Amino acid sequence: MGRKASLLVFVVGATATGFMLFGPPLSRDGSGIWPRFLSDDANYDALEVHRARQGLEASTSPPISNEVPGTKVLPAGPPTEPVTTPTTPAETSSTSLLPTAVTEPATASGYWPDFRGSLRDGRYRETPILTSWPREGLRLLWKQPIGLGYASFVIADGRAFTIEQRREQEVVTAYEVETGRELWAHGWDAEFVEFQGGNGPRATPTYHEGRIYALGALGELRALDAASGALQWRRNILIDNDVSNLDWGMSAAPLVVDEKVIVLPGGRRGRSVVAYDASTGEEVWTSLDDRQAYTSPMMVTLGGVSQILVVSAERAMGLTVDEGRLLWKYPWVTQFGINAAQPLLLGNDRVFLSASYGHGAAVFEVTRQGEDFAVQTVWQNNRMKNKFTSSVLHDGYIYGLDEAILACVDAATGELQWKGGRYGYGQILLAGEHLVVLTEDGDLALVSVTPDRHVELARFPAIDGRTWNHPVIAGGLLLVRNLREMAAFNLRP
Repeated sequence: MGRKASLLVFVVGATATGFMLFGPPLSRDGSGIWPRFLSDDANYDALEVHRARQGLEASTSPPISNEVPGTKVLPAGPPTEPVTTPTTPAETSSTSLLPTAVTEPATASGYWPDFRGSLRDGRYRETPILTSWPREGLRLLWKQPIGLGYASFVIADGRAFTIEQRREQEVVTAYEVETGRELWAHGWDAEFVEFQGGNGPRATPTYHEGRIYALGALGELRALDAASGALQWRRNILIDNDVSNLDWGMSAAPLVVDEKVIVLPGGRRGRSVVAYDASTGEEVWTSLDDRQAYTSPMMVTLGGVSQILVVSAERAMGLTVDEGRLLWKYPWVTQFGINAAQPLLLGNDRVFLSASYGHGAAVFEVTRQGEDFAVQTVWQNNRMKNKFTSSVLHDGYIYGLDEAILACVDAATGELQWKGGRYGYGQILLAGEHLVVLTEDGDLALVSVTPDRHVELARFPAIDGRTWNHPVIAGGLLLVRNLREMAAFNLRP
Protein backbone atom coordinates (compact mmCIF):
# COMPACT_ATOMS: atom_id res chain seq x y z
CA MET A 1 0.00 0.00 0.00
CA GLY A 2 1.40 3.41 -0.98
CA ARG A 3 1.97 6.34 1.36
CA LYS A 4 -1.11 8.20 0.10
CA ALA A 5 -3.35 5.17 0.57
CA SER A 6 -1.91 4.53 4.01
CA LEU A 7 -2.48 8.15 4.98
CA LEU A 8 -6.08 7.96 3.73
CA VAL A 9 -6.76 4.86 5.79
CA PHE A 10 -5.26 6.55 8.85
CA VAL A 11 -7.32 9.72 8.38
CA VAL A 12 -10.58 7.80 7.85
CA GLY A 13 -9.91 5.60 10.85
CA ALA A 14 -8.97 8.54 13.06
CA THR A 15 -12.03 10.48 11.94
CA ALA A 16 -14.32 7.55 12.67
CA THR A 17 -12.73 7.08 16.08
CA GLY A 18 -13.10 10.77 16.80
CA PHE A 19 -16.78 10.69 15.95
CA MET A 20 -17.26 7.62 18.14
CA LEU A 21 -15.51 9.22 21.12
CA PHE A 22 -16.31 12.90 20.81
CA GLY A 23 -18.78 13.48 18.00
CA PRO A 24 -22.58 13.30 17.86
CA PRO A 25 -24.09 9.96 18.85
CA LEU A 26 -24.32 7.35 16.13
CA SER A 27 -26.93 4.70 15.57
CA ARG A 28 -26.95 1.72 13.24
CA ASP A 29 -29.63 -0.09 11.34
CA GLY A 30 -30.41 -3.70 12.23
CA SER A 31 -27.56 -5.02 10.11
CA GLY A 32 -25.10 -3.17 12.33
CA ILE A 33 -23.46 -1.66 9.24
CA TRP A 34 -24.97 1.71 8.36
CA PRO A 35 -24.44 4.46 10.95
CA ARG A 36 -26.89 7.30 11.48
CA PHE A 37 -26.42 10.55 13.39
CA LEU A 38 -28.83 11.16 16.25
CA SER A 39 -29.74 14.17 18.39
CA ASP A 40 -31.25 13.06 21.66
CA ASP A 41 -31.55 16.62 22.97
CA ALA A 42 -33.79 17.65 20.08
CA ASN A 43 -35.99 14.64 20.77
CA TYR A 44 -36.26 15.46 24.47
CA ASP A 45 -36.99 19.12 23.71
CA ALA A 46 -39.86 18.17 21.40
CA LEU A 47 -41.22 15.71 23.97
CA GLU A 48 -41.20 18.26 26.77
CA VAL A 49 -42.84 20.96 24.67
CA HIS A 50 -45.54 18.53 23.60
CA ARG A 51 -46.31 17.30 27.12
CA ALA A 52 -46.42 20.87 28.45
CA ARG A 53 -48.89 21.82 25.72
CA GLN A 54 -50.90 18.67 26.38
CA GLY A 55 -51.08 19.59 30.05
CA LEU A 56 -52.38 23.06 29.28
CA GLU A 57 -55.06 21.67 27.01
CA ALA A 58 -56.29 19.21 29.64
CA SER A 59 -58.61 20.36 32.40
CA THR A 60 -55.92 19.27 34.85
CA SER A 61 -52.23 19.04 34.03
CA PRO A 62 -51.04 15.45 33.60
CA PRO A 63 -49.46 14.14 36.80
CA ILE A 64 -45.75 13.62 36.30
CA SER A 65 -42.93 12.23 38.42
CA ASN A 66 -41.21 14.99 40.35
CA GLU A 67 -37.85 14.36 38.66
CA VAL A 68 -38.81 14.29 34.98
CA PRO A 69 -37.31 17.50 33.47
CA GLY A 70 -39.64 20.05 31.96
CA THR A 71 -42.81 18.86 33.68
CA LYS A 72 -45.01 19.99 36.53
CA VAL A 73 -43.87 19.05 40.03
CA LEU A 74 -46.53 17.32 42.12
CA PRO A 75 -46.32 16.15 45.73
CA ALA A 76 -45.25 12.53 46.04
CA GLY A 77 -47.05 10.21 48.42
CA PRO A 78 -45.34 7.34 50.24
CA PRO A 79 -45.31 3.88 48.66
CA THR A 80 -48.15 1.67 49.77
CA GLU A 81 -45.76 -1.10 50.77
CA PRO A 82 -42.22 -1.17 52.15
CA VAL A 83 -39.44 -0.28 49.73
CA THR A 84 -36.65 -2.86 49.41
CA THR A 85 -33.04 -2.62 48.23
CA PRO A 86 -32.22 0.90 49.48
CA THR A 87 -29.05 1.03 47.34
CA THR A 88 -31.08 1.44 44.13
CA PRO A 89 -31.62 4.89 42.52
CA ALA A 90 -33.60 7.66 44.23
CA GLU A 91 -37.37 7.37 44.50
CA THR A 92 -39.92 9.26 42.48
CA SER A 93 -43.65 8.74 42.40
CA SER A 94 -46.79 10.20 40.92
CA THR A 95 -50.47 10.67 41.38
CA SER A 96 -53.23 9.87 38.92
CA LEU A 97 -56.04 11.64 37.13
CA LEU A 98 -57.95 8.36 37.10
CA PRO A 99 -57.78 6.73 40.56
CA THR A 100 -60.23 3.95 39.82
CA ALA A 101 -59.06 0.36 40.25
CA VAL A 102 -57.77 -1.54 37.23
CA THR A 103 -59.18 -5.04 36.75
CA GLU A 104 -58.21 -7.75 34.31
CA PRO A 105 -60.83 -10.15 32.98
CA ALA A 106 -59.08 -13.31 31.81
CA THR A 107 -60.07 -12.96 28.16
CA ALA A 108 -61.22 -9.35 28.04
CA SER A 109 -61.38 -7.32 24.86
CA GLY A 110 -58.94 -4.45 24.78
CA TYR A 111 -56.24 -6.15 26.85
CA TRP A 112 -52.64 -6.83 25.85
CA PRO A 113 -51.08 -7.51 29.26
CA ASP A 114 -47.73 -9.06 28.31
CA PHE A 115 -44.87 -8.66 25.89
CA ARG A 116 -46.17 -9.85 22.49
CA GLY A 117 -49.61 -10.58 23.97
CA SER A 118 -51.14 -12.70 26.73
CA LEU A 119 -49.21 -15.84 25.69
CA ARG A 120 -46.12 -13.95 24.47
CA ASP A 121 -46.60 -15.48 21.03
CA GLY A 122 -47.31 -12.37 18.93
CA ARG A 123 -50.91 -13.30 18.21
CA TYR A 124 -53.97 -11.03 18.35
CA ARG A 125 -56.99 -13.10 19.38
CA GLU A 126 -59.83 -10.59 19.47
CA THR A 127 -62.37 -9.77 16.75
CA PRO A 128 -61.20 -9.62 13.09
CA ILE A 129 -59.23 -6.58 11.97
CA LEU A 130 -59.77 -4.32 8.98
CA THR A 131 -58.09 -5.97 5.99
CA SER A 132 -59.05 -3.49 3.24
CA TRP A 133 -56.67 -0.69 4.12
CA PRO A 134 -57.23 2.68 2.42
CA ARG A 135 -54.62 3.71 -0.13
CA GLU A 136 -53.43 6.50 2.17
CA GLY A 137 -53.16 4.12 5.11
CA LEU A 138 -55.10 3.33 8.27
CA ARG A 139 -56.98 6.10 10.05
CA LEU A 140 -54.60 7.84 12.45
CA LEU A 141 -56.03 8.42 15.93
CA TRP A 142 -53.01 10.34 17.24
CA LYS A 143 -49.25 10.68 16.90
CA GLN A 144 -46.84 12.33 19.33
CA PRO A 145 -43.23 12.34 20.61
CA ILE A 146 -41.96 9.71 23.05
CA GLY A 147 -38.72 9.11 24.95
CA LEU A 148 -35.93 6.79 23.83
CA GLY A 149 -35.95 3.04 24.25
CA TYR A 150 -37.01 -0.22 22.65
CA ALA A 151 -39.87 -1.33 24.90
CA SER A 152 -43.29 -2.13 23.52
CA PHE A 153 -46.66 -1.36 25.16
CA VAL A 154 -48.97 -3.35 27.39
CA ILE A 155 -52.63 -2.35 27.48
CA ALA A 156 -55.34 -2.60 30.18
CA ASP A 157 -58.53 -0.66 30.93
CA GLY A 158 -58.03 1.86 28.17
CA ARG A 159 -54.44 2.65 29.17
CA ALA A 160 -51.20 1.88 27.35
CA PHE A 161 -48.09 1.45 29.49
CA THR A 162 -44.46 1.56 28.42
CA ILE A 163 -41.00 2.58 29.66
CA GLU A 164 -38.87 5.25 28.02
CA GLN A 165 -35.73 7.34 28.51
CA ARG A 166 -36.21 11.02 29.31
CA ARG A 167 -32.82 12.66 29.60
CA GLU A 168 -31.13 11.09 32.66
CA GLN A 169 -34.18 9.14 33.84
CA GLU A 170 -35.93 5.91 32.97
CA VAL A 171 -39.65 6.65 33.12
CA VAL A 172 -42.63 4.30 33.20
CA THR A 173 -45.59 6.03 31.54
CA ALA A 174 -49.33 5.49 31.20
CA TYR A 175 -51.27 6.88 28.24
CA GLU A 176 -54.95 7.01 27.36
CA VAL A 177 -55.23 4.67 24.37
CA GLU A 178 -57.94 6.56 22.49
CA THR A 179 -56.27 10.00 22.74
CA GLY A 180 -52.60 9.48 23.59
CA ARG A 181 -52.93 11.77 26.61
CA GLU A 182 -50.31 11.05 29.27
CA LEU A 183 -52.02 10.04 32.53
CA TRP A 184 -49.02 9.52 34.79
CA ALA A 185 -45.28 9.05 34.68
CA HIS A 186 -42.98 7.47 37.25
CA GLY A 187 -39.23 7.89 36.88
CA TRP A 188 -35.89 7.24 38.53
CA ASP A 189 -32.31 8.30 37.85
CA ALA A 190 -30.83 5.85 35.33
CA GLU A 191 -29.43 6.11 31.83
CA PHE A 192 -28.25 3.12 29.82
CA VAL A 193 -25.90 4.27 27.06
CA GLU A 194 -24.86 1.89 24.29
CA PHE A 195 -23.14 2.93 21.07
CA GLN A 196 -24.28 0.30 18.57
CA GLY A 197 -27.90 -0.28 19.50
CA GLY A 198 -28.79 3.03 21.08
CA ASN A 199 -29.70 4.35 24.51
CA GLY A 200 -32.65 3.73 26.78
CA PRO A 201 -34.59 0.89 28.43
CA ARG A 202 -35.31 -2.31 26.52
CA ALA A 203 -37.74 -4.51 28.45
CA THR A 204 -41.48 -4.16 27.95
CA PRO A 205 -43.40 -3.78 31.24
CA THR A 206 -45.89 -6.43 32.34
CA TYR A 207 -49.47 -5.78 33.54
CA HIS A 208 -51.00 -8.09 36.13
CA GLU A 209 -54.00 -7.62 38.44
CA GLY A 210 -53.80 -3.87 38.71
CA ARG A 211 -50.03 -3.54 38.81
CA ILE A 212 -47.34 -2.67 36.30
CA TYR A 213 -44.02 -4.50 36.67
CA ALA A 214 -41.28 -2.57 34.87
CA LEU A 215 -37.60 -3.44 34.44
CA GLY A 216 -35.06 -0.81 33.44
CA ALA A 217 -31.99 -1.47 31.33
CA LEU A 218 -29.72 -1.14 34.41
CA GLY A 219 -31.67 -3.70 36.43
CA GLU A 220 -34.13 -1.50 38.35
CA LEU A 221 -37.35 -3.51 38.87
CA ARG A 222 -40.44 -1.65 40.09
CA ALA A 223 -44.01 -2.62 40.86
CA LEU A 224 -46.40 0.30 40.33
CA ASP A 225 -50.11 0.79 40.81
CA ALA A 226 -51.54 0.78 37.30
CA ALA A 227 -54.20 3.37 38.09
CA SER A 228 -52.01 5.99 39.75
CA GLY A 229 -48.37 5.10 39.11
CA ALA A 230 -47.72 4.91 42.86
CA LEU A 231 -44.73 2.81 43.88
CA GLN A 232 -45.52 -0.54 45.50
CA TRP A 233 -41.99 -1.96 45.81
CA ARG A 234 -38.63 -1.92 44.10
CA ARG A 235 -35.48 -4.02 43.70
CA ASN A 236 -32.39 -3.87 41.54
CA ILE A 237 -31.92 -7.35 40.12
CA LEU A 238 -28.25 -6.79 39.17
CA ILE A 239 -27.31 -5.50 42.62
CA ASP A 240 -29.39 -8.17 44.36
CA ASN A 241 -27.66 -10.96 42.49
CA ASP A 242 -24.14 -9.51 42.28
CA VAL A 243 -23.88 -9.60 38.50
CA SER A 244 -22.69 -7.23 35.76
CA ASN A 245 -25.07 -5.98 33.11
CA LEU A 246 -25.33 -7.47 29.64
CA ASP A 247 -23.72 -5.60 26.75
CA TRP A 248 -27.12 -4.46 25.46
CA GLY A 249 -28.78 -4.08 28.85
CA MET A 250 -31.53 -5.91 30.71
CA SER A 251 -34.11 -6.73 28.02
CA ALA A 252 -36.30 -9.60 29.27
CA ALA A 253 -39.85 -8.61 30.21
CA PRO A 254 -40.79 -9.73 33.75
CA LEU A 255 -43.07 -12.78 33.83
CA VAL A 256 -45.79 -12.83 36.50
CA VAL A 257 -47.10 -16.28 37.40
CA ASP A 258 -48.56 -17.74 40.63
CA GLU A 259 -47.94 -14.46 42.48
CA LYS A 260 -44.27 -14.51 41.53
CA VAL A 261 -42.33 -12.11 39.31
CA ILE A 262 -39.74 -14.06 37.29
CA VAL A 263 -36.68 -12.12 36.07
CA LEU A 264 -33.36 -13.09 34.47
CA PRO A 265 -30.38 -11.26 36.02
CA GLY A 266 -27.92 -13.97 34.97
CA GLY A 267 -26.04 -14.20 38.25
CA ARG A 268 -23.70 -17.03 39.17
CA ARG A 269 -23.88 -19.31 42.21
CA GLY A 270 -27.52 -20.18 41.63
CA ARG A 271 -28.76 -16.64 40.92
CA SER A 272 -29.37 -16.68 37.17
CA VAL A 273 -33.19 -16.87 37.35
CA VAL A 274 -34.93 -15.17 40.28
CA ALA A 275 -38.50 -15.10 41.54
CA TYR A 276 -39.79 -12.22 43.67
CA ASP A 277 -43.10 -12.06 45.50
CA ALA A 278 -45.47 -10.09 43.26
CA SER A 279 -47.07 -8.26 46.20
CA THR A 280 -44.07 -7.44 48.38
CA GLY A 281 -40.94 -7.79 46.27
CA GLU A 282 -39.43 -10.28 48.70
CA GLU A 283 -37.19 -12.93 47.17
CA VAL A 284 -38.94 -16.31 46.77
CA TRP A 285 -36.33 -18.45 45.02
CA THR A 286 -33.19 -18.31 42.87
CA SER A 287 -31.92 -20.86 40.38
CA LEU A 288 -29.15 -21.84 37.93
CA ASP A 289 -25.81 -20.32 36.96
CA ASP A 290 -26.45 -19.42 33.31
CA ARG A 291 -25.28 -16.24 31.69
CA GLN A 292 -28.55 -14.80 30.43
CA ALA A 293 -29.39 -13.28 27.05
CA TYR A 294 -32.20 -11.01 25.81
CA THR A 295 -35.18 -13.38 25.54
CA SER A 296 -38.16 -13.03 27.88
CA PRO A 297 -39.27 -16.02 30.00
CA MET A 298 -42.57 -17.69 29.03
CA MET A 299 -45.17 -19.83 30.76
CA VAL A 300 -45.80 -23.04 28.77
CA THR A 301 -47.00 -26.62 29.15
CA LEU A 302 -44.65 -29.34 27.92
CA GLY A 303 -44.96 -33.03 28.68
CA GLY A 304 -48.18 -32.22 30.50
CA VAL A 305 -46.34 -30.04 33.03
CA SER A 306 -46.78 -26.27 33.42
CA GLN A 307 -43.33 -24.69 33.52
CA ILE A 308 -41.24 -21.62 32.84
CA LEU A 309 -39.44 -21.67 29.49
CA VAL A 310 -36.14 -19.76 29.56
CA VAL A 311 -33.60 -19.25 26.79
CA SER A 312 -30.21 -18.20 28.16
CA ALA A 313 -27.01 -17.37 26.30
CA GLU A 314 -26.26 -21.07 25.69
CA ARG A 315 -29.38 -23.20 26.15
CA ALA A 316 -33.16 -23.45 26.43
CA MET A 317 -34.59 -24.98 29.59
CA GLY A 318 -37.76 -25.68 31.55
CA LEU A 319 -38.08 -24.71 35.24
CA THR A 320 -40.70 -25.47 37.85
CA VAL A 321 -42.77 -22.49 38.95
CA ASP A 322 -42.70 -23.27 42.68
CA GLU A 323 -38.92 -23.45 43.18
CA GLY A 324 -37.15 -22.94 39.85
CA ARG A 325 -35.95 -26.53 39.65
CA LEU A 326 -34.45 -27.54 36.28
CA LEU A 327 -36.66 -30.03 34.41
CA TRP A 328 -34.81 -30.33 31.09
CA LYS A 329 -32.28 -28.49 28.92
CA TYR A 330 -31.51 -28.10 25.22
CA PRO A 331 -28.19 -26.63 23.97
CA TRP A 332 -28.57 -23.43 21.95
CA VAL A 333 -25.16 -21.79 21.63
CA THR A 334 -25.03 -18.71 19.41
CA GLN A 335 -22.30 -16.27 18.44
CA PHE A 336 -21.54 -13.89 21.35
CA GLY A 337 -24.33 -15.59 23.33
CA ILE A 338 -26.93 -13.37 21.65
CA ASN A 339 -30.37 -14.96 21.91
CA ALA A 340 -33.09 -12.33 21.46
CA ALA A 341 -35.96 -14.00 19.57
CA GLN A 342 -38.80 -15.47 21.59
CA PRO A 343 -39.25 -19.26 21.46
CA LEU A 344 -42.46 -20.41 19.83
CA LEU A 345 -44.61 -23.22 21.22
CA LEU A 346 -45.74 -25.46 18.34
CA GLY A 347 -48.02 -27.82 20.21
CA ASN A 348 -47.40 -31.54 20.60
CA ASP A 349 -44.66 -30.65 23.10
CA ARG A 350 -42.51 -29.01 20.44
CA VAL A 351 -40.59 -25.73 20.69
CA PHE A 352 -39.17 -23.56 17.89
CA LEU A 353 -35.98 -21.56 18.44
CA SER A 354 -34.32 -19.08 16.13
CA ALA A 355 -31.25 -16.86 16.22
CA SER A 356 -29.25 -14.68 13.84
CA TYR A 357 -25.49 -14.15 13.59
CA GLY A 358 -25.17 -17.07 11.18
CA HIS A 359 -27.02 -19.51 13.42
CA GLY A 360 -30.51 -20.49 12.18
CA ALA A 361 -33.51 -22.30 13.62
CA ALA A 362 -34.44 -25.58 15.26
CA VAL A 363 -37.45 -27.44 16.56
CA PHE A 364 -37.04 -29.80 19.50
CA GLU A 365 -39.50 -32.04 21.31
CA VAL A 366 -39.87 -32.47 25.07
CA THR A 367 -41.47 -35.69 26.30
CA ARG A 368 -42.08 -36.89 29.82
CA GLN A 369 -40.61 -40.22 30.91
CA GLY A 370 -41.78 -40.90 34.42
CA GLU A 371 -40.33 -38.21 36.65
CA ASP A 372 -37.80 -37.17 34.01
CA PHE A 373 -37.94 -35.49 30.61
CA ALA A 374 -36.34 -36.44 27.30
CA VAL A 375 -35.40 -33.83 24.69
CA GLN A 376 -34.60 -34.50 21.05
CA THR A 377 -34.09 -32.39 17.94
CA VAL A 378 -36.81 -32.65 15.29
CA TRP A 379 -35.08 -30.49 12.68
CA GLN A 380 -32.45 -27.76 12.43
CA ASN A 381 -31.42 -25.51 9.52
CA ASN A 382 -30.60 -21.91 8.58
CA ARG A 383 -33.90 -21.12 6.81
CA MET A 384 -35.19 -18.75 9.53
CA LYS A 385 -32.76 -16.44 11.32
CA ASN A 386 -34.68 -14.15 13.70
CA LYS A 387 -32.35 -11.43 14.95
CA PHE A 388 -34.28 -9.34 17.48
CA THR A 389 -37.65 -10.06 15.98
CA SER A 390 -39.77 -13.17 16.72
CA SER A 391 -41.80 -15.52 14.54
CA VAL A 392 -45.47 -16.50 14.69
CA LEU A 393 -47.30 -19.79 14.03
CA HIS A 394 -50.41 -20.28 11.87
CA ASP A 395 -51.92 -23.59 10.71
CA GLY A 396 -48.67 -25.51 10.87
CA TYR A 397 -46.45 -22.86 9.29
CA ILE A 398 -43.98 -20.46 10.86
CA TYR A 399 -43.83 -16.89 9.55
CA GLY A 400 -40.99 -14.57 10.47
CA LEU A 401 -38.19 -12.33 9.34
CA ASP A 402 -35.18 -14.30 8.13
CA GLU A 403 -32.73 -11.50 8.89
CA ALA A 404 -34.57 -8.68 7.05
CA ILE A 405 -36.72 -10.68 4.60
CA LEU A 406 -40.10 -12.22 5.42
CA ALA A 407 -40.18 -16.00 5.09
CA CYS A 408 -42.46 -18.99 5.67
CA VAL A 409 -41.28 -22.45 6.75
CA ASP A 410 -43.11 -25.70 7.45
CA ALA A 411 -43.19 -26.17 11.24
CA ALA A 412 -43.09 -29.97 10.91
CA THR A 413 -40.09 -30.23 8.58
CA GLY A 414 -38.35 -26.85 8.46
CA GLU A 415 -38.77 -26.76 4.67
CA LEU A 416 -38.77 -23.24 3.22
CA GLN A 417 -42.11 -22.41 1.55
CA TRP A 418 -41.28 -18.92 0.34
CA LYS A 419 -39.16 -15.87 1.02
CA GLY A 420 -40.04 -12.37 -0.14
CA GLY A 421 -40.65 -8.83 0.95
CA ARG A 422 -37.93 -6.70 2.48
CA TYR A 423 -39.00 -5.16 5.80
CA GLY A 424 -35.66 -4.53 7.45
CA TYR A 425 -35.23 -5.60 11.04
CA GLY A 426 -38.84 -4.90 11.94
CA GLN A 427 -41.50 -6.84 13.85
CA ILE A 428 -44.62 -8.86 13.02
CA LEU A 429 -47.96 -9.73 14.60
CA LEU A 430 -50.47 -12.41 13.61
CA ALA A 431 -54.09 -11.22 13.39
CA GLY A 432 -56.50 -13.80 11.99
CA GLU A 433 -55.44 -14.65 8.43
CA HIS A 434 -53.02 -11.74 8.14
CA LEU A 435 -49.65 -10.50 9.32
CA VAL A 436 -49.29 -6.92 10.49
CA VAL A 437 -45.67 -5.96 9.80
CA LEU A 438 -43.97 -2.92 11.31
CA THR A 439 -40.85 -2.33 9.25
CA GLU A 440 -37.50 -1.09 10.49
CA ASP A 441 -38.17 2.25 8.79
CA GLY A 442 -41.57 2.70 10.45
CA ASP A 443 -43.90 1.53 7.66
CA LEU A 444 -46.94 -0.61 8.41
CA ALA A 445 -47.73 -3.45 6.01
CA LEU A 446 -50.49 -6.04 5.73
CA VAL A 447 -49.49 -9.49 4.42
CA SER A 448 -51.69 -12.51 3.73
CA VAL A 449 -50.95 -15.60 5.80
CA THR A 450 -50.54 -18.34 3.24
CA PRO A 451 -47.78 -20.91 2.66
CA ASP A 452 -48.21 -20.57 -1.12
CA ARG A 453 -46.44 -17.26 -1.74
CA HIS A 454 -45.69 -13.82 -0.31
CA VAL A 455 -48.68 -11.48 -0.82
CA GLU A 456 -48.43 -7.93 0.47
CA LEU A 457 -51.85 -6.28 0.44
CA ALA A 458 -51.06 -2.79 1.73
CA ARG A 459 -48.23 -0.63 3.02
CA PHE A 460 -47.89 2.96 4.23
CA PRO A 461 -45.51 5.10 6.35
CA ALA A 462 -46.65 5.14 9.98
CA ILE A 463 -43.87 6.67 12.11
CA ASP A 464 -40.51 8.17 11.24
CA GLY A 465 -37.13 6.73 12.14
CA ARG A 466 -35.55 3.41 13.01
CA THR A 467 -38.22 1.14 14.48
CA TRP A 468 -37.29 -2.01 16.38
CA ASN A 469 -40.13 -1.87 18.94
CA HIS A 470 -42.89 -4.48 18.79
CA PRO A 471 -46.37 -3.23 17.78
CA VAL A 472 -49.48 -4.15 19.77
CA ILE A 473 -53.17 -4.55 18.95
CA ALA A 474 -55.93 -4.33 21.55
CA GLY A 475 -59.61 -3.63 21.08
CA GLY A 476 -59.02 -3.18 17.36
CA LEU A 477 -56.51 -0.36 17.89
CA LEU A 478 -52.91 -0.68 16.70
CA LEU A 479 -50.19 1.07 18.70
CA VAL A 480 -46.63 1.54 17.44
CA ARG A 481 -43.57 3.33 18.77
CA ASN A 482 -39.87 3.76 18.23
CA LEU A 483 -37.13 5.95 19.69
CA ARG A 484 -38.91 9.19 18.88
CA GLU A 485 -42.58 8.75 17.98
CA MET A 486 -45.64 6.84 19.10
CA ALA A 487 -48.92 6.54 17.23
CA ALA A 488 -52.28 4.80 17.29
CA PHE A 489 -54.26 3.59 14.25
CA ASN A 490 -57.78 2.26 13.88
CA LEU A 491 -57.89 -1.40 12.76
CA ARG A 492 -61.58 -1.88 13.51
CA PRO A 493 -63.59 -3.04 10.48
